[in-house]
Amino acid sequence: MTTTSAAPESATPEQRHADWLELFFDLVFVAFAAQLSHTLHGDPSPQDFGVFLALYFPPWWMWINFTVAANLFADDGARRRLLMLSAMACLALMAAAVPEATGDRGPAYAIGYAGTRFVLLGLWWPATRLTGPMRVPKWRPLGYCLVSGVLWVVSAFVPGPWRYAMWAVLIVAEVVLLLTARGSGVARQLHTGHLVERVGLFVIIVLGESVLSLITSADHTWTARAGVTALLGFVLLAALWWSYFDFGTTAVELMLGAARGRAAFVLARDVAGFLHFFVTASVICVAGGLATAVDEAGHAHLPQGALIALAGGLALYHLTHAAIALRYGRTVRSVAVWAVPGVGIPALVVVFGGHLAPWLVVLVLAAEAIAHLLYAKAMARRRLVAGMV
Repeated sequence: MTTTSAAPESATPEQRHADWLELFFDLVFVAFAAQLSHTLHGDPSPQDFGVFLALYFPPWWMWINFTVAANLFADDGARRRLLMLSAMACLALMAAAVPEATGDRGPAYAIGYAGTRFVLLGLWWPATRLTGPMRVPKWRPLGYCLVSGVLWVVSAFVPGPWRYAMWAVLIVAEVVLLLTARGSGVARQLHTGHLVERVGLFVIIVLGESVLSLITSADHTWTARAGVTALLGFVLLAALWWSYFDFGTTAVELMLGAARGRAAFVLARDVAGFLHFFVTASVICVAGGLATAVDEAGHAHLPQGALIALAGGLALYHLTHAAIALRYGRTVRSVAVWAVPGVGIPALVVVFGGHLAPWLVVLVLAAEAIAHLLYAKAMARRRLVAGMV
């Protein structure tokens, strides 16, 4: 999956690629992934996992919104550049606020997100003046972006727990507005290849943060056991990368390319918008758990929270891909063959991994990821042979 400059507006969906501005925009999410992964180092509690998911969804949701806007409106003018750069500044503020977002930095997190809503309004507003299927009713960006942004600003001045309840209500309202959108006009303009590439690039971001966590932890610890654990962790991440980009992205593009009308819009919304939130969140969890495994390489076992982040993150990764396959229309039986061991083995590690050394935990999970990759390659080869007969 390569990235080049944006294609002209007349290009077909298959010819569209991420432009340089989108790639620069993604850099702020490198910082976001690092900040969020760090919250899962050590022995995170159930509350820590809940806070992680709650703080991760708004920036992910915003990234999807900006990606769809870039997908539909090919524009490299100064206006779009300034808006996207402004969004980067807002998201950077949110990333900086993550460590204390449930405390003193909560208002900064809220104001940063509000700023992204106002930027999104600027990106979508010209579409209200278009004619034809891409014309957007004025009330939708006003409600989805302006009203939401104003209420996020208000939430910055709401005290304590009520602020977070308000955030939850506002996010749910945004999701409901998307779910009620018809999307038929959007679907006809959707550039499938560009969308798949953008989501794949985000997966690369979180995998890259995982590698960086391994390197940083190995640098801090610098022992033979830490080096072995880090190497095994890299093997695990490499297997995930290999299987995702050899099979996951191909399946997404084929399914989205075959869908038509509203069905294409709904499929893209479900797979790219909702299910990939859990794909990327699970990799961030794995990153946090791997960092702890390297840090704790000299200990007899890992803390339970680290086991949940590492092995539980891998289980969630496979479970989400199973949900994606079912969403494509695969049979339960065909999915269960790889999903049951893919989820079950990491789940067993969560339960019994407290008796294993950190390097051995990572070894078991890396072996599972490699076995998953080899099975996927064998099935792909079998389908190819069957198609040639």
